Amino acid sequence: MLDFCDVHKAYPTPQGPLRVLDGLDLRLAPGESLALMGESGSGKSTLLHLAAGLDLADHGEVLLAGESLARLGEPARARLRRESLGLVFQQFHLVPSLTVADNLRLQARLAGREDAEWSAELLARLGLSALARRYPEQLSGGQQQRLAIGRALAPRPALLLADEPTGNLDETTAGEVLELLLDLVRDTGCALLLVTHSAQVAAPLDRCERLSHGRLDHDPRAARP
Repeated sequence: MLDFCDVHKAYPTPQGPLRVLDGLDLRLAPGESLALMGESGSGKSTLLHLAAGLDLADHGEVLLAGESLARLGEPARARLRRESLGLVFQQFHLVPSLTVADNLRLQARLAGREDAEWSAELLARLGLSALARRYPEQLSGGQQQRLAIGRALAPRPALLLADEPTGNLDETTAGEVLELLLDLVRDTGCALLLVTHSAQVAAPLDRCERLSHGRLDHDPRAARP
């Protein structure tokens, strides 16, 4: 589903290039869930941006659903994002002028895969059916995050990328949101790449890897927190 092959990425600084990823190799199979851990500044967000085609590697190859992102123009990468990817971040990025129901359907509409029955099921499972006509500002933080997850999964993407999806929530709400996220991921059959600082969040996923010095630490003692 997702392949990083000898990927290098650096950013210019006044002191010279800052090497973020250094020959990174990663493979995520269809339907597999992977937690990616690492210290702040270790390159986790850069890896997600490369996986989504929002940035390109300096060297090496990133393949999404078998497509080499570097060989596609931006319009083609945008199409691939719409059709194959769901994105969930700490910042919910909900559209304030749209209702809960319309926010949830937005990504499916953009992908040309709106499914009224699936949207209704998502609203129910997210606990948002009674709030469907409200606006994002009228929701709690946990409700907004559940809505962001539902919007990402509404088109039934092949891959879900999640960057600290429970980082802004209290412990109880975070646990509830994570459980719901993993249930929905399993039911849709999509692959999941989740970035987190929390060993507790990483524990239920199929695999855990640590990003260190621009590469994955494959030591099995470090792979599972």
